[in-house]
Amino acid sequence: MSEPAQADIRQWLSGLARNSQRWIRITVLAGALAGLATILQMVLLAWLVHQIVIDGQPAAGLTAGFAALIGVLLLRAAGQGLQSHFAARCSEQVRRDARRQLHRHWQDSGPVALADDSAGTLTREWLDHVEALHGYFARFMPQMSLAVIIPIAILILVFWLDWLAGIFLLLSAPLIPLFMALVGMGAEKVNQQHFEIIGRLSGQFLDKVRGLTTLQLFGQTRSASETLHQRSDQYRRITLKTLKVAFLSSAVLEFFASVAIAVIAIYIGFGLLGYITYGPSPELTLFSGLLILLLAPEFFQPLRILSQHYHDRAAALGAGSEILARLNQPVAGLAKTTHPTETQTDDIVALTSITLSYPGGKPVLSELNLSAQRGQSMALTGPSGGGKSSLLHLLAGFIQPDQGTVRVFGSAPGSEPFGWLGQRGFWIQGSWADNLRLTCPDASDIAIETALRQVGLGSVLESRAQGIHSEIGEDGQGLSGGQARRLSLARIFLANYDLILLDEPTAGLDATSEILVLEALHKLAESGKTLIFSTHHHALLALADRILIVNDGEVHDA
Repeated sequence: MSEPAQADIRQWLSGLARNSQRWIRITVLAGALAGLATILQMVLLAWLVHQIVIDGQPAAGLTAGFAALIGVLLLRAAGQGLQSHFAARCSEQVRRDARRQLHRHWQDSGPVALADDSAGTLTREWLDHVEALHGYFARFMPQMSLAVIIPIAILILVFWLDWLAGIFLLLSAPLIPLFMALVGMGAEKVNQQHFEIIGRLSGQFLDKVRGLTTLQLFGQTRSASETLHQRSDQYRRITLKTLKVAFLSSAVLEFFASVAIAVIAIYIGFGLLGYITYGPSPELTLFSGLLILLLAPEFFQPLRILSQHYHDRAAALGAGSEILARLNQPVAGLAKTTHPTETQTDDIVALTSITLSYPGGKPVLSELNLSAQRGQSMALTGPSGGGKSSLLHLLAGFIQPDQGTVRVFGSAPGSEPFGWLGQRGFWIQGSWADNLRLTCPDASDIAIETALRQVGLGSVLESRAQGIHSEIGEDGQGLSGGQARRLSLARIFLANYDLILLDEPTAGLDATSEILVLEALHKLAESGKTLIFSTHHHALLALADRILIVNDGEVHDA
């Protein structure tokens, strides 16, 4: 995947933010309420101390002031709670939108285009990369506004109390954003490398685990272990580098904020002692001096929080780079419209003037015209690499032709549900019933049992104490190859599709399993289903009403 430009990543993040502007504004409003409550809290504290120390008021006589202080504290806590709540809602919507974009792209790309990417890489994009956007939208974006609103409000109050102290704050404030930007330049690149490496590591680890039996058979477990060790060590180094940047940047920013606060404290102290007589210094009182001292840390606090969340921005840019690289991958466009030579009806599967080629290779199919009637069984045979699977992928809508049109019962391929049985099945960790309900969620237990018996799994089902609720592992663990293939075929019986596409349905099966699969397919053909399958098996060819030889870009009847 090519790396997108930083401007494109920021534009994509801005597009996500536009759909959540309402939540962002409410989050900023709640944060501003908490910030103004904090300012009022400091005013009340300074006033109470001045009343007790300077004016000699007894604490019992300031009950109203203490009650107001408690009320302000509760208001501040409520504002902070609302800010967190609305920020979470904003982030939730953004992550939902990002996952919808990924899902739409995966759907448009199809399983053929995604076959080159490991499940670990796709999982990282769906989970970790999208989750990395949370801090940017929940914390960094609202804090950008709060880092302006709250310091300006404090600055106005400090200038009203003492314009010289206000100048000190005004001059020191730009130091934090300046160093924050300098640190961010390196943090963005480091975070992007972090996401790239963890994505590769996840994919390689999952592939090695899935192929562990094969690696053991060929004595390659040591080399696989060394590869994972190298990748893990690379991930360790980039993670430590990311942490080093985070810790160093935080230390620098805390240093400058502390120095600025110390300068204000020195000025207030010497002013109250009478050592500074310039400007408004002689007019300093315990109330104004203490209030300025209390407000100085609060002036820098939003900027310090923003600097902490700046790493959320770097993480979002790194994750956004990986997600956008996926979204920018070209998907097969719609086939160019041509005028068919044959009238297409709702009872015909038709391919008209189809040309298909893959990048860097010769045409797989050239000027192909083919049709099949509803209820017909059609077999595709020929040498390996001749284009049988590509033809099935066209009918399924997994890929689109370079030229020509494909219509399946009057609709675009893939627009209506159809049955698909590929060379490699798909199973989840769960029961037999869970796996069958992937295609028919509302199926009853009786319907599931019937479908299993139709594919010859009745005796196996009866031998299991838990029946259809017997557990199987991912990749069909706990079942033989033939049983797993028939379990996949049972989904087709359960869902009752009109069109069924099968890619080498009997490949790799023993004689007994082949017979059971052939019997199941014969039942489907007799029920009036449209079957189109690729095969080299003579018994399966005998099931077909029509046999086509697919070879070297051409398709003709046997």
